[in-house]
Amino acid sequence: MLIHRATLDDLSPLAHLFDLYRIFYEQKSDLAAAETFVHERLSLNESVILVAKIDGEYAGFTQLYPSFTSVGMKRIWVLNDLYVHKDFRKKGVGEALIRHTFDYAQKTGRAKVMLETGNDNVQAQALYEKIGFERSGSLIYGYSIDK
Repeated sequence: MLIHRATLDDLSPLAHLFDLYRIFYEQKSDLAAAETFVHERLSLNESVILVAKIDGEYAGFTQLYPSFTSVGMKRIWVLNDLYVHKDFRKKGVGEALIRHTFDYAQKTGRAKVMLETGNDNVQAQALYEKIGFERSGSLIYGYSIDK
């Protein structure tokens, strides 16, 4: 498995994964809009998208948005999107993407990685807690880089 920061060279297969991600969350498929959205995030440098590839195929991605912790007076990453294609689930792709996110956060001087998930996303919650995220409230998780 190879994980790298997405560039515009990844746009078409990444937009396809992003469209599938939206369908997973019960949104109507719109590949053209997905491609436009991903293109804007990458070209405007508004997010960081990490993609996982297995044998040359796009297996999954995570999208990070920059934010801040006011109390800690530091920058953080919000892990907003995580998706693994159904053909690559149960192969460690999600965990690998999150662990790569932690490494990326450390390299970029972020204090924390935050995410939010739904109460019904029990499988994801188990993964998040397994790899070190700490629950804060019923839906929000945080992982401190300085652990």
